Amino acid sequence: MIRRAIEEKHGRTDPAQLRLADAYASDVFGDACYAPWLHVYTALSGKFKEGWIPDNYYGWVVVPKLKGLYGQVSHLKPVARLLFRDDAFPDIAYYVNGIFYTADHIAIPDSEVANIVFRSTDSVAFKLDQTSQGKGVFLMDRREFDVARIRQLGNGVLQRFIVQHAWFDQFASKAVATVRLTTVVDDAGHVSLRACFLRLGRAADTYIRPDSEVCVPIDLATGRLFSKGYLSDWTDAHAHPDSKVTFEGLTLPAFSACADKVVELHAKVPFARCIGWDLTVDSDGKVVILEWNAEHNDVKFSEATQGPCFADLGWEALKLSQRDRRVSLADSP
Repeated sequence: MIRRAIEEKHGRTDPAQLRLADAYASDVFGDACYAPWLHVYTALSGKFKEGWIPDNYYGWVVVPKLKGLYGQVSHLKPVARLLFRDDAFPDIAYYVNGIFYTADHIAIPDSEVANIVFRSTDSVAFKLDQTSQGKGVFLMDRREFDVARIRQLGNGVLQRFIVQHAWFDQFASKAVATVRLTTVVDDAGHVSLRACFLRLGRAADTYIRPDSEVCVPIDLATGRLFSKGYLSDWTDAHAHPDSKVTFEGLTLPAFSACADKVVELHAKVPFARCIGWDLTVDSDGKVVILEWNAEHNDVKFSEATQGPCFADLGWEALKLSQRDRRVSLADSP
């Protein structure tokens, strides 16, 4: 239980604040089943805040209403450059339905795949379709690269190895650090940035893992890290647990460029009205888009630490028929 882990460190949550969350779940969202996530947010922040969106309400109601099938496009990784036409995606090649393609979607024979893939990089990451959060990612150098293995793994994208900005190295993690930014499209069609946090790996990780990551909220106005980050069990820490580097006083490099890029990209594909972007800043200070999630992107961490992030959008008024609702015990904290 997430709330239990938080309370074990910080003590029992004020019952009066929890009762406010209960009333809000019933009165605003129409069902007490939305209260548990509001309890988590309340426990983490120390008080209840009107305007929060429970994670299960986001998944059951907001995602199908404001994304539909359009959000599922982001699961098909070779489509990104076709949609966005932007070099911020580090794609080198694709394998799709039995054919290898260049980053420009030109078919290439098996005999030329390795030469094209390793023309300007020593290592690559192969990412399978319909995967995220480090799952379905395979790191390869030229010696390990095997066309037959790619065919066996399935459809996906080959991306060049990213040398991250030196600023990230202070956290002593082998994994490329990523920045999660959340953008939305309002009813007038305007795109805006609503949340941002830094995702860091642990010292032993070669890629960021949900069960060990360290997440640090980022101020949207300045790009400065919050003084507290959070471990995978939602308990807080003022420093990275391995490097011992404190978060307070640090500012993300090229933050304005990161924010501008995701707003620009979302405007090109506005049909899925809330998108989570995972990006990094490379050694040359350029923004690199690693993943984009237009379906059930994570909003719960940002809501708990920075929210309410979406209070002006009217999401609480969305309704979903009982027939369309899909209830899963896994969506409860």
